[in-house]
Amino acid sequence: MKRIGIIGAMELEVKQLKEKMRIERIVEKAGMEFFVGTLHDIDVVIVRSGIGKVNAALCIQILADVFQVTHVINTGVAGSLNADLDIGDILISTDAIQHDIDVRVFGYQIGEVPQLGYREFVANKEMVRIAVESCKEVNPDVNVRTGRVLSGDQFISNKDVKENLITTYHGDCVEMEGAAVAHGACLNHIPFVIIRAISDKADDSAEMDYPTFEKAAAKHSAALVEHMVTSL
Repeated sequence: MKRIGIIGAMELEVKQLKEKMRIERIVEKAGMEFFVGTLHDIDVVIVRSGIGKVNAALCIQILADVFQVTHVINTGVAGSLNADLDIGDILISTDAIQHDIDVRVFGYQIGEVPQLGYREFVANKEMVRIAVESCKEVNPDVNVRTGRVLSGDQFISNKDVKENLITTYHGDCVEMEGAAVAHGACLNHIPFVIIRAISDKADDSAEMDYPTFEKAAAKHSAALVEHMVTSL
């Protein structure tokens, strides 16, 4: 049986989806509320993970162990690292990397988790395709691209840090949860995709742009996810 786990980092990112679903029960685990029910007659579990990689990792493991989800969609906002991604655009992940891991002293690539055997967490290609098509259907005026998501326990708002992330990882956007969700999904063999609406430019203007554009970004992401659920 198909059951889709939908993770957002903040309440704003999941509120609109919860309003559309038929809630059957609410399960509390690790300080999170998991809303179990259906969205357009599809079994879903919608949850606000909280901010940061640890919260995201706890969340994905609970979805795997307790709810046996078959797919994971991680929705939210991010800062742009790509000059072709403007505020309001949407990025669909091809893969994700944790940019705040550095164990090069032991011979690993920068960003590679030791003993894992790979650095990039690759999104499910079919879910990526459906996400792009869904975005074009429900957000026809929004530019949608595919690319690499970078994640770390930092809000990036410095131009020099941004340039380093671009040079080192060739990332397209940066945020604080996606690669941890991807990591957990890969370890549990659950197909996933990360959807990020661009809320800021991840530079010296980020603190000003983020609150202004967050609501519009979350609205576009929610519409995309709602449509995508019916197509999986």
